[in-house]
Amino acid sequence: MAGATIRVWDPLVRIFHWTLVASFAVAWATAEDRGGLHEWAGYAAAALITFRLAWGLAGPKYARFRQFVRAPSEVLGYLKASLRGGEPRYVGHNPAGGLMIVGLLAGLAGTALTGWMYTLDRFWGADWVEETHEALATLLLAMVGLHVAGALFASMRHGENLVRAMITGRKRAPGPLDIA
Repeated sequence: MAGATIRVWDPLVRIFHWTLVASFAVAWATAEDRGGLHEWAGYAAAALITFRLAWGLAGPKYARFRQFVRAPSEVLGYLKASLRGGEPRYVGHNPAGGLMIVGLLAGLAGTALTGWMYTLDRFWGADWVEETHEALATLLLAMVGLHVAGALFASMRHGENLVRAMITGRKRAPGPLDIA
């Protein structure tokens, strides 16, 4: 059935995604503030990550980690197939996207943790905490760039708008060669 779509991303995954984007953008834009809005954006990101970890265990099929976290060999195989132009279409996250989600969540958690640590008397003024916080934030910016590039690449490769899918929650129904 041409043009048929299915619901893939539930509303909570989509709200989480775009709210985390906003939290990171606000935190990045207010990095020199070291308080106020910057802190609140960090706390919001930490709360969102906590929610996502729970939703990754208890949410619907495509929100669950077991659906998209793949073995390193599968991620590598997918990336090699992508370079050759023969990677399969995944209805949910592809193996590279799953790895990116894990990396972004870990990086954001580390950034939020070190930001919070810097507010504690024990770590106030500790250079390693500040340097780790800043390094993680810079790494995250690069990862976000790769994430966006990967979504655009997969969108072009498979003829579907993944940004729109993360807004509407809907993707093209799986075909016979797609991995659901």
